[in-house]
Amino acid sequence: MRPRVIPVLLIKDGLLYKPQGFRAPRYVGDPRVAVKIFNDKGADELVLLDMSATPQRREPDYALIEEIVSESFMPIGYGGGIRSVEHAARLASLGVEKAIINTAAVESPALIEEVSALLGASSTVVCIDAKRNLLGNYKVFTQNGTRATGMDPLAIAKESVRRGAGEIIIQDMKREGSLAGYNLPLIKAVADAVDVPVVALGGAGRPEDFRMAVEAGAAAAAAGSMFVFQGTHRAVLITYPTQNVLDDVFRLG
Repeated sequence: MRPRVIPVLLIKDGLLYKPQGFRAPRYVGDPRVAVKIFNDKGADELVLLDMSATPQRREPDYALIEEIVSESFMPIGYGGGIRSVEHAARLASLGVEKAIINTAAVESPALIEEVSALLGASSTVVCIDAKRNLLGNYKVFTQNGTRATGMDPLAIAKESVRRGAGEIIIQDMKREGSLAGYNLPLIKAVADAVDVPVVALGGAGRPEDFRMAVEAGAAAAAAGSMFVFQGTHRAVLITYPTQNVLDDVFRLG
């Protein structure tokens, strides 16, 4: 089987937005419409991240999530506002297959253990947003990229796995939305540090980037802007590569 290729949709106040470098989010449309398109095009999996839930200190938008999951044939992972095992349990009851923990993985790491004990490691995902500082070292940010923790992404990845995470999503914040390609050295460093699947996120601009991420050690490749913008003017057009294109990219055709 070829590696997974995963669209990532960013939700803000119930609507679909796409920032660049975690700044200036641009309105894209209705997440329900985007999900339907990805569903029809046979996307391997889908990740929904609510950018506003954690900063607003509110729970996930369960009504929206239930509506999306009920119409989808894809496995769906959700992140944003998950601060308790009860939140994760409710998401699972709606059909969400993976609970994605970001801020709480740093601020309340015991939650990883609780969610893993409830849902299993394969359904417990930690998403790490990292940015290089002036000294050239990568540090982790939380709260939708607004809070600097001063912590090392490799240390967070290792601790998350030790506590029961079965998958790590690693994102270079500066490459998010850039379409300039993944941060391959960062992907390799995280993949070498843990023994669970690593998902590359941030910077994909062409199908070949997926293969390069996998060659660097990722088990799957995720992207946002590449699947919602087209052309130099970034016109909104929801799309997903055909299976033939993906097979060719991974040299399976």
